[in-house]
Amino acid sequence: MQFVADFHIHSKYSRATSRDMDLEHLDKWAQIKGIKVLGTGDFTHPEWFKNLKEKLEPAEPGLFKLKQPALNQEGDYTRFILTTEISCIYSKKNRVRKIHIIIFVPSLEMANKINASLGWIGNLKSDGRPILGLDVKELTKIVLNVSPECLIVPAHIWTPWFSLFGSRSGFDSIEECFDNYSSYIFAGETGLSSNPAMNWRLSALDRICLISNSDSHSPQKIGREANVFDTEISYKAILEAIKKKDPQKFLYTIEFYPEEGKYHYDGHRLCGISLSPTETKKYNGICPNCGKPLTIGVLNRVEELADRAEGSKPEKVIPFKSLVPLEEIIADALGVMPGTKQVEQEYKNLIGKFKNEFNVLISASLPELESATLSEIAEGIIRVREGKVFIEPGYDGVYGKIKIFSQGEARNPLKQGTLF
Repeated sequence: MQFVADFHIHSKYSRATSRDMDLEHLDKWAQIKGIKVLGTGDFTHPEWFKNLKEKLEPAEPGLFKLKQPALNQEGDYTRFILTTEISCIYSKKNRVRKIHIIIFVPSLEMANKINASLGWIGNLKSDGRPILGLDVKELTKIVLNVSPECLIVPAHIWTPWFSLFGSRSGFDSIEECFDNYSSYIFAGETGLSSNPAMNWRLSALDRICLISNSDSHSPQKIGREANVFDTEISYKAILEAIKKKDPQKFLYTIEFYPEEGKYHYDGHRLCGISLSPTETKKYNGICPNCGKPLTIGVLNRVEELADRAEGSKPEKVIPFKSLVPLEEIIADALGVMPGTKQVEQEYKNLIGKFKNEFNVLISASLPELESATLSEIAEGIIRVREGKVFIEPGYDGVYGKIKIFSQGEARNPLKQGTLF
């Protein structure tokens, strides 16, 4: 069965998250988006773990569902897979390392054992994504000692501050980070500021599988990056497809345009300075406005470690599709801001007609779209599929700005007015 999975999200117990990040809202929005399997996030947090134990029950092996699930238009329900993210901050080789790790487990019992072990090391109550002074090699050892069925995945592997290859605190290789546990690392998360094509430039990543997830802090943002499988729905089948990088079973990933991510370019947010890697080199990595070091972004870091030219593609890779969230496409087509009443109404209209957001963004044909909505919105969806977008790259924690229609393109105000 073909389905969409988003493994990395957070609960309402993580910092800077929506209070709607509870199981009921996540279940609802997974159906709106078209996500079949959704990570729980944050299973290390005591209160959230209590929620999971009280409200979930087994579905297929290693997956869970709400005890009273809402059914989608096909009469199906959301599956949950137990995941969490750990922030490891520690010193190694005379440098402070800050790395985020995603953990997958197939049962509440295994999650409970991991929580018991990590509870001796740090305060799991402090945040849904706890900070532990623990070398990731030791974290990997703890998790795999609970069960080899667990999966360890470095999160958003290029982000400057908290990642495997981060310019501010990362390593230059998987082996340098995980030592003798490197062979147990089967996947890495691309993050919003990189896509698979950028990662293909580093031959050392050929052996691992690239996955993509939303890292969402609000229900509406789940699925902004995701994974599409064609397997039976079970924990084991999903992990096998990832570990084996099987393109017959792991069909493709759904990606942000990486320029839209918060750390694609180099820059200095306080000074409003955004620079390409070439421009950064010209300024010797120093902000030309204030003289402080620039935050080196993902594109620059990829170029630093790459041993292949841009556009290179290894033999065995999982394909990807770059998308823009539907709400942003509607807003751009109407010439208004996301979140307005007009955008919300048309979003609901399209979801009602096509059942979920991914059907709109990926599957619906141009004639189907034109019969369901304004021609500008239909055109915007097709342009995004074809990569015909304009992007001002993000930098130093500032999201990139994406436009589908150029400033000079005319809108039809009368036609927009009649829609509502």
